[in-house]
Amino acid sequence: MPQPTADPAGTRSQLAELRPDLLDPFDAALPGARAAVMGRLLVACATEPLPRNVHTRLSYPAGAATAFTEPAAGLTVTVDGTRTDDPARLAALLWPGAPLADEIAGSVANLALARAANPRPPAMPADPAPGEIEQLLVDGHPLHPCCRTRTGMTVADQLAYAPEHRTAFRLQRLRVPPGRWHGDGEPVLLAHPWQATRLREQYRWLTDDGQTGPVRPLMSLRTVAPLDGGPHIKTAVDVQMTSAVRTVSPAAVRNGPLLSALLTTLTADLPLDVLAEASAGAVITGNGPDRRLAHLIRQAPPPGAVPLGVLATAPSLLAALGDPYQIMKDLGVVFFAPLARLLERGVALEAHGQNTLVLIRGTRIVRTLYRDLGGVRVHAGRLRTAGHETPPLIGDLPTGDDTELRTKLAAAALATVARQMITALDADPDKLWRIIADSLRGTTDTTALLTGPLPVKATTAMRLAADPLHDRWTHLPNPMAAHA
Repeated sequence: MPQPTADPAGTRSQLAELRPDLLDPFDAALPGARAAVMGRLLVACATEPLPRNVHTRLSYPAGAATAFTEPAAGLTVTVDGTRTDDPARLAALLWPGAPLADEIAGSVANLALARAANPRPPAMPADPAPGEIEQLLVDGHPLHPCCRTRTGMTVADQLAYAPEHRTAFRLQRLRVPPGRWHGDGEPVLLAHPWQATRLREQYRWLTDDGQTGPVRPLMSLRTVAPLDGGPHIKTAVDVQMTSAVRTVSPAAVRNGPLLSALLTTLTADLPLDVLAEASAGAVITGNGPDRRLAHLIRQAPPPGAVPLGVLATAPSLLAALGDPYQIMKDLGVVFFAPLARLLERGVALEAHGQNTLVLIRGTRIVRTLYRDLGGVRVHAGRLRTAGHETPPLIGDLPTGDDTELRTKLAAAALATVARQMITALDADPDKLWRIIADSLRGTTDTTALLTGPLPVKATTAMRLAADPLHDRWTHLPNPMAAHA
């Protein structure tokens, strides 16, 4: 049996059996993949509160630790006299015995495989089919050194199920016995085929109920778009991608429809639509509703909607939109300003490049679409002031902390999306930040958003921590402070 990939050598060995045509492209892509992941790790070393021996001496070329940039292939660093171009080796030197080194080795291998399958810049399709635009993203998370980690998957699994390999497949329908279904809709679990095999082995009372129509995996891999244009389906997959194993929690099953209804009301006067989570369900095991056996049904975006993560990495599309200052002004109107208004009303959306899409008409960005409600924060006091009651949410969505509320928005929309877009646009960064600052004016949070340090999730520190799922933050100077 092929083993889950853990490093470039293991990936190359499996690739020789499965896709020998990709061996040469994989070898050619490997130095650049090492440098790309090394750059992400160096950004973490430069900005995050990472555990490290105070006597450790780390040196690297000027500019190598610059977020959202692509280092040249062959980037080499020196740790206490040891030189290496391998980010997994760097992690092992800095944190001996930590599993992060193996995760980074897998990330390098999978990124090289993704680039091998996409040797040329992806072209935006003229008439995109459902999910096709999302499969244009090759490199994954723009900041996380585990940007392409998929712990538990083999090379064959990645070729079959990963979006950058432009694949399509069918979900498995598993019928659930009476009394074991939690949620609305018929008692049928829509299971990712990778997951379904493992579930059937463990839960023999799940019975085969056929398959769905063909679906395409989206940027998150475990969420899929039916080729017939139907609602998107978020599935549970016991695979660690970046920082977490991607299951569907009981809280998400309960909260999604409730929060969708609230947000539809709160955003009615804004150029921002929330893609509603219409229904969800989970199988009840000995642990109650089980996050490994769950799915969620979400409204599909309109045809042609572009995730911000794709937009920021598609130079041809940005060039087609024209004036970079107009691009940012449009984002100010349909993205930054609505997020600030919604924050004032009591809800912080985690609007990063994967969760947020825009509609483009001609050369203008005209509307924002937001999806995935699991990472939002809801402030009951602010909602009440705005004339709304908080639905009975569970988990970590409710908060009474204004700082926590602002952090959720600022970390995603400002420290990630804004910085990535400004890096991608060929324009004066200070002028672009001024445009963003102007779009954020006029709410109770304006001063804090414009002057407070920008929070950035310390993803590498989280991977090294005893509790890797607990949010940790680092902070950067706010480029908008001069325009407050």
